[in-house]
Amino acid sequence: MAFYADTIEFHTKGEVDIKDITNDVVGIVKESGLNNGIACVFTPSSTSAITTIEYEPGLLRDLPDALEKLFPKKARYEHEMRWHDGNGHSHVRASFMSPSLSIPFVDGNPVLGTWQQIVFVELDNKARNRKLLVHLVGE
Repeated sequence: MAFYADTIEFHTKGEVDIKDITNDVVGIVKESGLNNGIACVFTPSSTSAITTIEYEPGLLRDLPDALEKLFPKKARYEHEMRWHDGNGHSHVRASFMSPSLSIPFVDGNPVLGTWQQIVFVELDNKARNRKLLVHLVGE
C-alpha cells in the first residue's frame, strides 16, 4: 500500500461559486503512479464543500437556488449575531454538505458516473483563496 498527496489551489468569487475540479483530481491520480485505490479530496474550511454534480448550466443555477430555499441568507443565525460577518448561512450550508469526498480509482482513473463531476462549492459570502488537499492510498 502506498500514499500520495497533492493540493489544488484556486480563487473563488464567493456565494456558491461552483468549481469543477474533476480534471485536477484525474491529473493527481495519474501523476501519483498508483493504479488502484481511494482518493480523498478535502477542503480545510468551515464555509465550503466538496461533492459531485452534473456540471451543467441548469444545475449550476439549481444548486444555489436549493441552498437558498433550505438555508436563506436573510434568516436569523446566531453566528451572525455574534460575529456580524454575514456568513452564518455559509457555515450552516457547509455543515449539511461535506468537507470531503472519497473517490475510488481503478487502472489509474477515478471511477465516476457518465454525468458525474467532482466539484468544490464556495459557500462563504466573499471571494476566497482556497487550497484543497488530495490524498491517495493505493497500489
